[in-house]
Amino acid sequence: MEVTSAIPVRLPPLRQELTLQPAPAAPDGAPTWTLHDPAANRFFQLGWPAFEILSRWTLGDADAVTDAVNAQTTLHIDRDDVFSLLQFLLAHHLVLAAAPHDTDRLVQAAQRQKLSPAMWLLKNYLFFRVPLVRPMPLLRRLSPWVAGVFRPGFWWLVGAVALTGLYLVSRQWDVFAHTFRAYTTWQGLLGLALALSFAKVLHEFGHALTAYRHGCKVPTMGVALLVMWPVLYTDTNEAWKLPSRRQRLQIGAAGVLAELALAAFATLLWNFLPDGPLRAGVFMLATSTWLVTLAINASPFTRFDGYYLLSDWWNVPNLHERTFALGRWWLREQLFGLGDAPPEELPPPLRRKLIAFSLVTWVYRFVLFLSIALLVFHLFFRALGIVLMMVEIGWFLALPIVRELQAWWQRRRDIHWNRRTACTALGAAALVAALLVPWQGAVHAPAVLSRTQAQVVYAPRAAQVVSVGVREGDRVHAGQVLVTLRSPDLDYQLKAAEQQAAQWKWQLDQQPFDDDLRALGPSLRKRWETARQAVDGYRAEQQRLVLRAPFDGRIVDVDDALHADGWLRGGEPVLGVVGADRVKGEAFVGESTLARLRVGQSVRFVPRSLDVPTVRCQVIDVDRLNLGTLDEPYVSSVYGGDIASLRRPDGSLVPVDSTFRVRFAQCDRHFDGPVRELSGRAIIAGQSRSLAGRFFRWLVALLRREASF
Repeated sequence: MEVTSAIPVRLPPLRQELTLQPAPAAPDGAPTWTLHDPAANRFFQLGWPAFEILSRWTLGDADAVTDAVNAQTTLHIDRDDVFSLLQFLLAHHLVLAAAPHDTDRLVQAAQRQKLSPAMWLLKNYLFFRVPLVRPMPLLRRLSPWVAGVFRPGFWWLVGAVALTGLYLVSRQWDVFAHTFRAYTTWQGLLGLALALSFAKVLHEFGHALTAYRHGCKVPTMGVALLVMWPVLYTDTNEAWKLPSRRQRLQIGAAGVLAELALAAFATLLWNFLPDGPLRAGVFMLATSTWLVTLAINASPFTRFDGYYLLSDWWNVPNLHERTFALGRWWLREQLFGLGDAPPEELPPPLRRKLIAFSLVTWVYRFVLFLSIALLVFHLFFRALGIVLMMVEIGWFLALPIVRELQAWWQRRRDIHWNRRTACTALGAAALVAALLVPWQGAVHAPAVLSRTQAQVVYAPRAAQVVSVGVREGDRVHAGQVLVTLRSPDLDYQLKAAEQQAAQWKWQLDQQPFDDDLRALGPSLRKRWETARQAVDGYRAEQQRLVLRAPFDGRIVDVDDALHADGWLRGGEPVLGVVGADRVKGEAFVGESTLARLRVGQSVRFVPRSLDVPTVRCQVIDVDRLNLGTLDEPYVSSVYGGDIASLRRPDGSLVPVDSTFRVRFAQCDRHFDGPVRELSGRAIIAGQSRSLAGRFFRWLVALLRREASF
């Protein structure tokens, strides 16, 4: 029903069950009132003019109400103000429906709210509630038992317990962290789910008991399914009828405070309980409650407790709707300079704060909803996962953007050339150029640089140093003696083997003349040959104690303990030999950049070490098969590198994503490079492609891969 100046002057009566109560003052200090609709359990905040009009609504005539307000208050209103309020009352069905045209209006409203089967399924998939209990009888019985919780002394005790527990945990942090890693099995995850469930039940009873204590009715408690994820809820809408912001803040914070109190006591108990199921239980309560409560419930960017706390603290009801309206207005003014008035008049500091909050919330929600879309894609089977992901992206991300673009298109006649539109046009042109122009050619990849020839010389076994023939930096030739070692144990074993071989040789020579030796037959020769092979093995082992240069090069990394008459352990590095001053390198790239790389492209290696200069090389080979294992630990995420990888039980490293090796060489001829290996980044001059083209190719590859189900 449309209300204009031609509407009859008589005003329809209000519904009798409506109540009007004082509310906290507005940010500018003006008084406000709360109108409660008990049938729909909805609350509306009214300003001073609306309150004065409703107080005289029983006059039944728009002109009479206008005259009474102007005569009895300092306000000055006209019939349009009364008609605007009437339009609001009709839109929310707050007037008594007694005439035939009221029935038509209600039927039309019901028709508008009726959803198609697809929209009903979409809405209920995204969010719906399942009431489980009516908690008022239970709250009446519990309230006397928890009265002490609402006293300041209890919360001073909780603070002391929390500080004590955290201090004791810090004294044995390694044990605490190890306990956290020990519960990553499915049994630990089950325990975590049970602990979270208990904490969330306590959370909701914190809201309900606090609301009951302040005189509010709690009609239902139950489970809400948010994108098929169950979360508990408590209907505390009656908190809006409280005139005290302090009381509303207490109701909003009660759930978080209840969980934090539980975490404080659980943290303290963990320090004193022996190992077992009980200690595991309090550990789950402590860790899960601290993390989940602070990370989720305290966030004001979604409609959890943090949102309502911030709304009451700033005294801005409907915080998201009002900040989003201000954010859209600010964005349009910044882009087009339309000169529109703001959606509501607010003090400039509060307006700036709300606009900043809206921008941060948009970014947060974009990341959150995109993450949820990816989550539902992987949780369900492929066909359903794709559908649900597209629903998430379309409803939460694409639809708001499309609606805003439609609003811009509808206002196109109001957009004129000015400083704002000029800046917007230049920014849009720069953005399009950045997306379409192939300006990005360099490929950045983690890499490792090493000498073309480099080898570490190890002590083959525990031995004594007889002589050292080289020093740090000496030039050597292939086969040159570097260090001579001696092993008394090996000398003894060789001498014993020689004596045993000599004995078997004597017996073999006497075999034709001795009946007992002839009885041994060919086995005697076998024994002698075995003893002779042992002697040869020990002599070869002795030859290995003479350490020689494997190739022409330079001596580096000489062990400080290397001196005559010193002792070395078996397998201990003695020194290093590096070849000519040429180096080679390996870079590791992803599948998306592989097509841009060719043999002969220039490479600039930037080492992590600041005292090593940049090296210029060329690509000599590009592998077309992805790596099964990663043989360079420097680039693995396990050791702090850039490539996400996992360690197998056998110690090998496996890349998480497809990874390809790019070899480069022909580096600077006179480069005084690393003695061994040097980690850094390779900047490869790949073929230039635009960002849009790269995204399109990535999207096509993704769709081809995921459509193969």
